[in-house]
Amino acid sequence: MDRELALEIVRVTEAAALACSQWLGRGLKNEADDAATTAMRKMFDSVNCKGTVVIGEGELDEAPMLYIGEEVGSGLGPEVDIAVDPLEGTNIVAKGHPNAMAVIAVADKGTLLHAPDMYMEKIAVGPKAAGLVRIDDPIEKTIDIVAKMTDKRVRDVTVIIQERERHAELIERVRNKGARVKLFGDGDVGASIATALPHTGIDLFVGTGGAPEGVISAAALKALGGDMQARLVPMNDEEYARCQKMGLEDPHQILTIDDLVRGDDAIFAATGVSSGELLEGVRFLGGDIAETDSIVMRAKTGTVRFIKAHHRLDNKPHIMMNE
Repeated sequence: MDRELALEIVRVTEAAALACSQWLGRGLKNEADDAATTAMRKMFDSVNCKGTVVIGEGELDEAPMLYIGEEVGSGLGPEVDIAVDPLEGTNIVAKGHPNAMAVIAVADKGTLLHAPDMYMEKIAVGPKAAGLVRIDDPIEKTIDIVAKMTDKRVRDVTVIIQERERHAELIERVRNKGARVKLFGDGDVGASIATALPHTGIDLFVGTGGAPEGVISAAALKALGGDMQARLVPMNDEEYARCQKMGLEDPHQILTIDDLVRGDDAIFAATGVSSGELLEGVRFLGGDIAETDSIVMRAKTGTVRFIKAHHRLDNKPHIMMNE
């Protein structure tokens, strides 16, 4: 992939974040998602690549744009797989909560797992514990490993877990072990990535969430030197068959980070919509100026960039809310 593609992808996440941020706290999650999706799709037209959406807003009959199989980009440049979540955290934006983002992962054609929209069990860590944790290990053993590799006492290890009833026993076991639990509501891409960025204070991510989000997270973690293991959780015969159709003979097999993102190159970009551990949200500064906070990273080089940008909103009428 061309290195210039990394900065082009940030322009796409910025457009999506600017568009949907105007719906923050308005209680209208569908409108926020539509705004992000429309802005992201339009901006893709200016990106020099031959992209195919492999993780998107749904199948062709479910989504009007950024659907699985849709071709995006200018048609010039490298052939790539595209995984998008124009608004990770629709409920977050509707309620005005933190940690909503617009996210994209890009990799060479044929290298991203075409994850179906179902549950996936996941575990993620930063570089210090990479290669040492196993999804089948008891959580108590995993915490001991992470504590040792990060040179922390167990009581200082922070485990981030989505606040769901299905995680009640897991949360109790982490607390009984003596580690700290940080709960979050929605948006497990940001939670996974936080394990590989020291400034977040997050050491370990565990839990069951969306499979598409797992693949997008893996692209970021690969660039950051972190690690992830995952396992699909088909809930019925139809979902089991979908796993097999995508080439997984055993849908319950453990997926390593290299199964989720094959090869040595991937680009991940995200722009904050509402402020959280990873990024600041969109800030309207007055005078028709908005500021965005983004991160972009590339696995091949290990380069990570944090980008702050000021945008003249009067020059972007196509992504602004109608008065």
